[in-house]
Amino acid sequence: MSSATSKVAEIGLAQETGFKMFNRIVDWITSDRMQLINITDRINEIVRKSGVREGMVHLQSLHTTTAVFINEWQDALLQDVRTCLDDLINRENPWRHNNPEYSDCERKNADSHLRGMIMGQSLCLQVRNSTVLLGTWQSIILAEFDGPRSRSMSVQVSGV
Repeated sequence: MSSATSKVAEIGLAQETGFKMFNRIVDWITSDRMQLINITDRINEIVRKSGVREGMVHLQSLHTTTAVFINEWQDALLQDVRTCLDDLINRENPWRHNNPEYSDCERKNADSHLRGMIMGQSLCLQVRNSTVLLGTWQSIILAEFDGPRSRSMSVQVSGV
């Protein structure tokens, strides 16, 4: 089967099975340099609007100084996350990215890049019954490491 025939067959299969692909760019304006935002409800709203009942949702931050992750949304734990990241990556270290001798970045935000890298900028989660499948205590959290700023995330929902 040629690649053109194969692509036509894939498109035909998608139409027969009701496969959907739904894309959105979602924006937030953060207010602090390090900020954690519970985005679970907003992501579930997008999943519901997509019309996908069973499938996947892929979240991708469009910034290198943010992250998206799953954890419990509980005040003490959120403070522990901040403390852990502060202890792990000290903002005051002599990072080359912050040094004009090595870098043209004026934001002096090497720590923000490193935190984003460690935490990760994307998630892929299951969609079941038109909602994101999460455990009892799980929430989807957007982490800002270089705010306040305007932030964007790509959300792609696929399935049937």
